[in-house]
Amino acid sequence: MTADFKENLAAMKEILAPDISYDIVYRVIQMGGRDACLFFVDGFCKDELMQKILQYFIGLKPEDIPADAHGMSKAFLPTVEADLGKTWEEIIVALLSGQTILIVDGFDKCLLIDSRTYPARSVSEPEKEKALRGSRDGFVETIVFNTALVRRRIRSPKLRMEMMRAGESSKTDIAVCYMDDRVDRKLLCQVKTRIQNIHIDALTMNQESLAECLYQGKWFNPFPKFKYTERPDTAAAHILEGNIIIFVDNSPSAMILPVSIFDMTEEADDYYFPPITGTYLRFSRTIIGIITYLLTPTFLLLTMYPEWLPEWLSFIAIADDVNVPVILQFLILELSLDGLKLAAVNTPNMLSTPLSVTAGIVLGEFAVKSGWFNSEVMLYMAFVAIANYTQSNYELGYALKFMRIITLILTGIAGVWGYAAGVLLFVISIASNRTITGRSYINPFGPGGIGTLWKRFIRVRHEAAGK
Repeated sequence: MTADFKENLAAMKEILAPDISYDIVYRVIQMGGRDACLFFVDGFCKDELMQKILQYFIGLKPEDIPADAHGMSKAFLPTVEADLGKTWEEIIVALLSGQTILIVDGFDKCLLIDSRTYPARSVSEPEKEKALRGSRDGFVETIVFNTALVRRRIRSPKLRMEMMRAGESSKTDIAVCYMDDRVDRKLLCQVKTRIQNIHIDALTMNQESLAECLYQGKWFNPFPKFKYTERPDTAAAHILEGNIIIFVDNSPSAMILPVSIFDMTEEADDYYFPPITGTYLRFSRTIIGIITYLLTPTFLLLTMYPEWLPEWLSFIAIADDVNVPVILQFLILELSLDGLKLAAVNTPNMLSTPLSVTAGIVLGEFAVKSGWFNSEVMLYMAFVAIANYTQSNYELGYALKFMRIITLILTGIAGVWGYAAGVLLFVISIASNRTITGRSYINPFGPGGIGTLWKRFIRVRHEAAGK
């Protein structure tokens, strides 16, 4: 940028093409006898503030204009946030982020005026992470709102929120939040370095795009490497524990790292209820998750080896004739349930009730009477389908589903040896999984971690947790 107004204006028009892009607005004005121009993005600026700024600038006299942009920003900008821009890249990014650009003849720097307002939905409770007790607010798609919700809960000068960017075209804002006196410095340096080294055109899928750039490990391990939350209280709690929270603009989720398999099974309700209730909820969630994985493969195994079934458990065996192989019944139902989920997501609200009724009829009594499915198979798959929703983490739920299907197929092919191989593969997948930091997924299992292991199973009192 130079001090020549016409040259600067021509450069801005060449880069932004405001005559083609209708939302890029510029206004040439006279300010104290000098030519000046305001650039802003329509829809990102507060109209009332822009009118006041225009009226104020137009009313300035020649003797009021300072010698440089720095003096102008100190004496004549009636706004809270203002900065100076020198390079075109800095100026263009600021403009497209919603700031107003003021170019004045004779100034070799432009003024960056923060008059932003974003189209955003109101703060409300997340649909997925609802809690019986606790706050009813949740993150939204605007990053400054999300950081404010965390700052409101942690009023400490040690709370750091570093702003970074990624994406050649998108220039997506990324906020890295941590407690300066509690964070693992090595981990923090590693995370920031990886974000800085991201070379991608755009983070179109927000958190998922960032996660794929941060983690370059084995993609075929289905267990999640990150934990996401839309609850400010959960994010604040993890920050106070020394973890790092990453916000990506345009995403209502916060990325938590590092994590382990035990973090995936925790929910906010564990801490909003007394310790004994929180412990029960945590145990229930874990046990149901294990049953969700083992139920259908174990039933298939017992169907193949009915002599292993004790007399007192004979009621769980299939009583009617089996027209379709049991393994095929399970696989068809697994696919059908996913089809229902996809249909529910893409069905308008006004048609959701007819869809539910139709699905209940097709996958209910009619399916059993037609001979396609046995009632016992339907019962166990119904339990699995409902139990999947006990996990608040979508990725963990699908990981259990994938491992369940693999174990089903191996059991159907090789019997007891296939069942053992599937369970062994499940254990190895968890034990060999590594997070972005390289830390074990089953931490604190292992040397030096047994002393804190019990805290991952038992919900301790807050005063005991701080000791």
